[in-house]
Amino acid sequence: MFLQSMRRGLKGRCPHCGEGKLFRAYLKVSPTCPACGHDLAKYPADDGPAYFTILMVGHLVVAPLLLFPAIWQVSPWIVVPSTLIPLTVISLLLLPLNKGWFIGLLYALGVKRGDAAVHTADVADR
Repeated sequence: MFLQSMRRGLKGRCPHCGEGKLFRAYLKVSPTCPACGHDLAKYPADDGPAYFTILMVGHLVVAPLLLFPAIWQVSPWIVVPSTLIPLTVISLLLLPLNKGWFIGLLYALGVKRGDAAVHTADVADR
């Protein structure tokens, strides 16, 4: 179930049934699954997908560029656009994928939006 729900989210499908669409727009999660009616709004993806996207893009684009010493000898008018365009495109492509599998992970772990209050209450009581 763990990998299955993450795979469903990666495909942009409801982690519960795998049939309904997870997103109603680019990164807007549907409030409920159109196929099974599962409440999709209760999974707090927040900043997690963005962190994973930054980590991946940094390793896919920035790290390989640093391996080539010629990058420091080329004009900035060539380096900046040839770096920023792939950074932007790859980030925009990876972000919905990361958000999908992240919501699938939250579903598999049973993490819901209301759970944050439980964890902060424990810290405040100490």
